[in-house]
Order: sequence, then structure tokens, then C-alpha cells
Amino acid sequence: MSNADPPGTPDTSTIGGLLAAACAQLAPAHSTARLDSEVLLAHVLGCPRSRLWAYPERRPARGQTARFRALVARRLTGEPVAYLTGTREFWSLPLRVTPDTLIPRPETEDLVELALERIPADTPTLVADLGTGTGAIALAIARERPRARLVATERDATVLAVARANGLHLGIANIEYRTGDWCAALSPGARYRLVVSNPPYIPTGDPHLAQGDVAFEPGTALAAGPDGLDAIRRIAAQARDFLEPGGGLLLEHGYDQGDTVCRLLATLGYQDVEDHWDAAGQPRVTVAIWVPATGPRET
Repeated sequence: MSNADPPGTPDTSTIGGLLAAACAQLAPAHSTARLDSEVLLAHVLGCPRSRLWAYPERRPARGQTARFRALVARRLTGEPVAYLTGTREFWSLPLRVTPDTLIPRPETEDLVELALERIPADTPTLVADLGTGTGAIALAIARERPRARLVATERDATVLAVARANGLHLGIANIEYRTGDWCAALSPGARYRLVVSNPPYIPTGDPHLAQGDVAFEPGTALAAGPDGLDAIRRIAAQARDFLEPGGGLLLEHGYDQGDTVCRLLATLGYQDVEDHWDAAGQPRVTVAIWVPATGPRET
């Protein structure tokens, strides 16, 4: 026990004691208190989490202890761990994140898997990722399909710079980064095998926007109109001018929006519209095929 610790409390001069104290602080508000504490301390010490378990008796430097306690205090206010560390893993890729970017979620990996099923490994293929954010989707696809050429669009140049930096750090070169709103950044006349997107889809009045990690994330990356579907409507309408015949549109959406999104795409003339479920058994990604038809079409 350190001189600063009252009797009966963990020795917070050691790794084990620091973790125990942080867990006790975070547990009332966060079900992931132990994981959060380990991730934050490993970040401060610059070591893997396994090192914390192996050497709980080791004593961090005083400055490291102070920095860790400061991060725990910020986590107590609800600030996401990904913003505190500046990183989040997606598809086994370490990605830089900032408060300007949406934090990549594990369920979005389902969108990547569905895209990869539709991209031949040995054929040059053109794919667009709209609203790329950190670049998570585009980078995962580009890593798995090195012969594919991806165009990642983002309307916020500051956010796009984060995606570009992630690509450089990971050594993934088959992505072109463009500033622009959805399909407006795509070249006129270009035709894509796939257009994929994880757009904002939360209704603007949803109370969840003020709760948990989401409260700290950029609202423009989360909310899209009264029913949450404004961005999806725009993407679905615009993508028809950029998909090759038989090309696919893949859209992530909210758990309760699947039927509505399927009907929207069918109304716009898409065919073979299907909803796909995530690991939690919730509708998460809608896939549709674009086959141009003659005559007027819905807008």
C-alpha cells in the first residue's frame, strides 16, 4: 500500500492496485469497467494488456500513474475509451479515431463480410464507400481484396484526413480518398460493382443520442432526419447513376429500419432486395441489385 492509500484500499502504486481502484470507480456506471481500466492503463504504459496480468506488482512511473488517473476521471464523465486512447480496432486493423469521427462498431464488420462475398479476389473491381469516416469499411475491403480499387468519400475534409492517415499507416494503397457529399464525390460516368455505406440513421429526436458513448460522437455521423432515413434515401437515389448493371448497393441501418429500407429500395427500382441480420439477430444490412430499366423511374 502506498502512503497515499487509506488502510484496506488497493496499493495504487502498483499495476494491480491501480486497476482494482479504477474498476471500483468505474463499475457503478460502466459494465465494461475492468476492460476499460485495462485498455486505458495499457495505453498509458505502452504495453499489451497481457503485460498487466503478468506483472501486477510492477510500479508505473509517477507521471504514468497521474495520466492514467486523469483518463479514468474522463471515462467517469462518459467519454468513450476510443477517444481517450485515440484508437479502435476494426477487422483486426488498428485505426486512429478522433472526436471528429464516428467510432467503428463491430456490427459494421457484417457489412464488410457481405461486400467481400460480392468482390472477386482475382478481378479488378471498382467499389465506392460513401461517408467513410475513419476509413474502416474501405480499409477492411481493400486489405482483403488488393486487386479492387476503392473510392472513399467523406464530406468533412478533417475526417477524410483521418481516413487517409489510417491508410498510410496500414500501408493500404488501393484506395482513393475524395471530399464530397455521398455520390457527389464520384466521377460522372464511373460505374461501380458495389456502393457501400454506413450512413447516419438515427432519428434526430432519439433520446439515445444524449446517452453513453454516443453523446460524445459527432451528431452529423449519427442522425439523419425525423425518421433517421434522410441519408439512406439520398444515397439510394444517387447510387443508381453510378452502379454498373447488376451492381450492388449495401447499406447499414438501424435494427428497426430493415423493412422500411427494403421497401424504399424496391420503390426506387432495385431488385433482389434482401435484409441481413447481425450476430445479435437484428436486421442490420440491406443488399440490393441495380438493373437499369427503360422508361421513367422514381426519384
